[in-house]
Amino acid sequence: MNDPNLFVVAAPSGGGKTSLINALLDRDKQVRLSVSHTTRPPRPGERDGVHYHFIDEASFQHLADRDAFLEHARVFDHYYGTGREAVERQLASGYDVILDIDWQGARQIRDSFPSCCTVFIVPPSLKVLRQRLTTRGQDSEAVIQRRMRDARTEISHWSEFDFLIINDNFDEALSDLRSIIRDGELSRPVDNRQRREILAELLGTG
Repeated sequence: MNDPNLFVVAAPSGGGKTSLINALLDRDKQVRLSVSHTTRPPRPGERDGVHYHFIDEASFQHLADRDAFLEHARVFDHYYGTGREAVERQLASGYDVILDIDWQGARQIRDSFPSCCTVFIVPPSLKVLRQRLTTRGQDSEAVIQRRMRDARTEISHWSEFDFLIINDNFDEALSDLRSIIRDGELSRPVDNRQRREILAELLGTG
């Protein structure tokens, strides 16, 4: 068995990251998800300690001052952080650990764990991204518009990651993610022309 590893998975909001991670966890019992701390309020259906550790800003700052986070950042007016002790305990127990964080957190994790593997997930188009944000019914139109604006900035950091997954077909994207975790490579050959075209559309450079 390979040594346990730390995987960072990032995506713009609506990119399908959470659904892919949850599907992977259902299929691979050797993988654990690190539950982040956040100061944002729970969304409908979210449970404390399962989806996030929901805390107030004073508590978050106290943990940050104690160096209790491997990484932390302010995203969409709220703070998010990855608990150091829980990740180190899971790795020591022999599990691969996934961090569901953004590109800012990925930079900090690379400093702490240079051997980590980083994966960035993008939708096939801005139209699909908007459809996903609208369909999930969690945000107002104003929030969706802001997420669409911020997505371009987030996607511009894709080249900082070890792997890029284009989530145009869920099953294929999941196969890619599983292959990265288990084999260190994508399951599908990369169509560089398609990738260039999709990134150009997402970044507004096409």
